Amino acid sequence: MLIWLVELSDHLQIFNLFRYITFRTGAAALTSAFIVFMFGPRIIASLSIRQGRGQPIRADGPQTHFKKAGTPTMGGLMILTGIIVSSLLWADLSNTYVVTTLLVTLGFGAIGFYDDYLKVTQQSHRGVSGKTRLLAEFLLAGLAVYAIMLASMAAVGTAGPSFGSSLAFPFFKDFVIDLGWFYIAFGAFVIVGAGNAVNLTDGLDGLAIVPIMIAAASFGVIAYLSGNAVFANYLQINFVPGTGELSVVLGAVIGAGLGFLWFNAPPAAIFMGDTGSLALGGLVGAVAVATKHELVMIIIGGLFVAEALSVIIQVASFKLTGKRVFLMAPIHHHFERLGWTESQVVIRFWIIAVGLAMLGLATLKLR
Repeated sequence: MLIWLVELSDHLQIFNLFRYITFRTGAAALTSAFIVFMFGPRIIASLSIRQGRGQPIRADGPQTHFKKAGTPTMGGLMILTGIIVSSLLWADLSNTYVVTTLLVTLGFGAIGFYDDYLKVTQQSHRGVSGKTRLLAEFLLAGLAVYAIMLASMAAVGTAGPSFGSSLAFPFFKDFVIDLGWFYIAFGAFVIVGAGNAVNLTDGLDGLAIVPIMIAAASFGVIAYLSGNAVFANYLQINFVPGTGELSVVLGAVIGAGLGFLWFNAPPAAIFMGDTGSLALGGLVGAVAVATKHELVMIIIGGLFVAEALSVIIQVASFKLTGKRVFLMAPIHHHFERLGWTESQVVIRFWIIAVGLAMLGLATLKLR
């Protein structure tokens, strides 16, 4: 919204700052952090009163988690408020990628909010049925991918879906596959998978939000480089005009994440719930699709992938053989059962997330 102030730069030179993505990214981060810091305590107090017993705790979970009973959930409302308000102020709202990403974020956040609401009011872990939730997520993600395809085709001026539906492979500069209209299903899977993987990771105080900020920072760099013709040409990555503006949204994610971590640090005063985890995962997934770095997200978000795979492996193994591979899934609970303290699991997983992000960013040059 504030980008229109650039028009006043002829009269006052300082308004020229609003032209630069880097300036607006930093401003978005500071704005979202300020919003969460300022309104966080009020939101926590309100949710505590309304939810009563708070987040349901798994009866079969680690015993150390029972002391978390009564902690309010739906903290994603704090994060989303910071991201949306900050993005509306600092991002270019005429940019299709920005609007689409924000709509995915709000849509997934709404699905997660309804799921959280049912869990809190029913005091169970059921929430929305899995099939209904996935159907809603895939429908929303599919529409978003289609919009992104149209935007990318229009931006590069190509006829047909060839560019918008292309899939680039990391470490190979010329290895690109055109998936055609099947790309909509693939892209939707990326977004939905990202949302649910982050959701599964959100099981310990501070465990999910820091890796999300790390992924947001990494994709902020990727979005900026992909949207710049000079840098994209130098690195030999897909140049996608307009994606640089997504850096502003990701800056807002980092700021909101820092604000939320203040309240989510052990012992957590609030959990982000499905409201936050689904929305943030969907946001990062949408950015990966828009920047044509879907496979790089598997590396940068490797921690989330491992958490999701641990659940899939555990369920499949138990159904097929009657035996469990892990002491408990998702895998962060497995390490708790091995004797790691919650802080050890969280901090070590943060370290892994940093390493994976560095590896993912290295693919930009190793081609």
